[in-house]
Amino acid sequence: MRFFISTRFNLKSLWKAPIASQSVSNAYSSCTKGMDLTCVFNHYFLELMHNMSDLILETKSLTKEFLGFVAVNNVNLQVQRGHIHALIGPNGAGKTTCFNLLTKFLRPTAGNIFFNGNNITAEKPAQIARRGIIRSFQISAVFPDLTVLENVRIGLQRQQNNSFHFWKSNQCLHELDDQARELLAEVDLLEFENEITSNLPYGRKRALEIATTLGMKPELMLLDEPTQGMGHEDVDRVTQLIKKVSAGRTILMVEHNMNVISSIADKITVLARGATLAEGNYQEVSRNPAVMEAYMGTSEGELEGAH
Repeated sequence: MRFFISTRFNLKSLWKAPIASQSVSNAYSSCTKGMDLTCVFNHYFLELMHNMSDLILETKSLTKEFLGFVAVNNVNLQVQRGHIHALIGPNGAGKTTCFNLLTKFLRPTAGNIFFNGNNITAEKPAQIARRGIIRSFQISAVFPDLTVLENVRIGLQRQQNNSFHFWKSNQCLHELDDQARELLAEVDLLEFENEITSNLPYGRKRALEIATTLGMKPELMLLDEPTQGMGHEDVDRVTQLIKKVSAGRTILMVEHNMNVISSIADKITVLARGATLAEGNYQEVSRNPAVMEAYMGTSEGELEGAH
């Protein structure tokens, strides 16, 4: 009898977990009715493992207020492992604020954030990065006076735990050169390895930033406006690059260019006035009247190439 009560308690606690589904609620209900516990547990843990393998990032009722202004309002986001998930919306929709909440540059007013089933809401930016959540910003963040190879090597140093070994000769960093070249080849920058970064065109700098990000071995990459300010040629190059490096990785990106979104995003979440307006693939979202109204002021037609 004591075991039965303890089991009921544990199931009730697990039912509240962020990755649990309705079947867990049913499992607890079945347990209270005296059904076979082995069957209930097997069903629950199969469901649990399925959800854990699918969801890498989840938010529950995520909210951020600034002196009464609600910038992010009750957002429930689910990012599947291995997907490119796009976060879009008109200017002022709360996209970048949402990114800042996910990477802990801002504290949420309410709600929770879960990464691989772990509640990371109270963690600091450095802790988030160590978990494998790596973010790029709207403004290219590279070291302009270093070579392309040296920039990527900085990202790799984190894995070696020697970032602050200033008393050692820089010769010890050359052991990272082969890894750096592999990453440069992945983003089509190997021919520029000895080039001073400031000499690169803007699109190449964004590609270098992605290579540096990959050097930190991210489990989840957050890309904030990766094609902003680029010409058509650079946009196409970076779009294909994102698609290429997404193999075996998960990407959550904010992007205005709907041509980019339509070509690479597996799933799209549309924000408007801080709240989720619509969600689905590009075909579903582009035909949604509410999305049309938010972007173009009319519910007629179809969303095409909004920028």
